[in-house]
Amino acid sequence: MKGALFALLGGLCITMQGIFNARMSDAIGGWHTTSMVHLVAFTIAMTIYMKVRDGKGKSFRQVPFLYLIGGSFGVIVVFSELTAIHMIGPASAIAILLVAQIGTAFLIESRGWFGEKKIPVTPRQAMGLSMMLAGVVLFQL
Repeated sequence: MKGALFALLGGLCITMQGIFNARMSDAIGGWHTTSMVHLVAFTIAMTIYMKVRDGKGKSFRQVPFLYLIGGSFGVIVVFSELTAIHMIGPASAIAILLVAQIGTAFLIESRGWFGEKKIPVTPRQAMGLSMMLAGVVLFQL
């Protein structure tokens, strides 16, 4: 239940972030917005880290390099989302983004990539993903 609540909160914030970032980019441009978003996020995360300090920072050297570049995806996410919102509107952009997220997560889980537990694909799951794709297409009409 707690995981579902965090997922719900994340989904709400992704939508709001995209819209706010698109509006900010109207004034200062896409790349400046992307830089500001990450500067603000870094400042907030560092402030929380300085207060919490759970001692896990010492394990930093054990993290594979590939996972250290995960934050770079955030740059692509922010810029792509704000650009998509400008071009096709918030609802369409988020609908496509969500299907892309679910499809990617589905692929990663089904293959067991990046240390995720391999979960076999069921016909019902494949049908669900197909229905979501069809929904996005219908939404665009």
